[in-house]
Amino acid sequence: MSLFALPKELQTQVFSQIPEVFLKHDESDWVRANKPGQKVTSFLEGPSFDKNGNLFVTDIPFGRIFKISSEGQWDLLAEYDGWPNGLKIHNDGRIFIADYKNGIMQLDPNTGVVSPFLTHRKSESFKGVNDLFFSQDGKLYFTDQGQTGMHDPTGRVFSYDMNTEHLECLINNAPSPNGLVMDYEEKALFVAMTRGNSVWRLPIQKDGSTTKVGIFTTLAGGLSGADGLALDADKNLYVCDAGQACVWVFNQYAEPLYRIKSCAGRTITNLAFGGHENKQLFMIDSSTGSILTTYLEHSGKPMFSHH
Repeated sequence: MSLFALPKELQTQVFSQIPEVFLKHDESDWVRANKPGQKVTSFLEGPSFDKNGNLFVTDIPFGRIFKISSEGQWDLLAEYDGWPNGLKIHNDGRIFIADYKNGIMQLDPNTGVVSPFLTHRKSESFKGVNDLFFSQDGKLYFTDQGQTGMHDPTGRVFSYDMNTEHLECLINNAPSPNGLVMDYEEKALFVAMTRGNSVWRLPIQKDGSTTKVGIFTTLAGGLSGADGLALDADKNLYVCDAGQACVWVFNQYAEPLYRIKSCAGRTITNLAFGGHENKQLFMIDSSTGSILTTYLEHSGKPMFSHH
């Protein structure tokens, strides 16, 4: 960030917080591995809106999916043996989960049943999938992060053609690939590299492969890094910074426009557009189980195509 003047700061407020009745006091292997020695009663992720304006979120360590109404009413939709991280809703209403433990899973919103969708590659398990994104043509992109980082830059980004069932590894040298979103024209894929302290840009070729992968922007450093990503209708990229208590907003040329500041904890992990005219941004602070919100002049890029 030192290359630029500091961007304009926007404030947030708490939209809703996980109700006390849902806080867990059990042990979790995920917590032992990823938050050793910490008392974690929930770790929310994966915010995604359905077409009726309900917000879905995951709770990684305890295998839970919540549905939150626009009034902030929480319902436990599913609880199963998994570590659900990213969650996205397909154009046809199906809900998909990037589950660190199990791979890509599918959730039936009516029954709460979670079932396997894509759990391995040539019978080999994933390292630990993190987040997922659907392009307008229905292709699924997802990150396979596991415990990768600067010491082991072997994280992967995959694309999966839902029609032909073709699974392709786009890159396998990623230091902790996390959130991902396509650019406005869907000609390139942005991928947050949490421990690489940056966002990479993967141009997508006509044949579906990638080449000339570059760094789109670097972040301010700190104890964590880039996490969830989102795009608005003006081609601006929103980057959660899980260490700096904020979301950075860059224009299409990677110039910083805004810093959206957390009013709760420091661990801003993921975000989604919703609300009136899709101009309300909802951000998750995982450390406090809070969903924060702010109003923007730009509306989010629509998640659902209308054809």
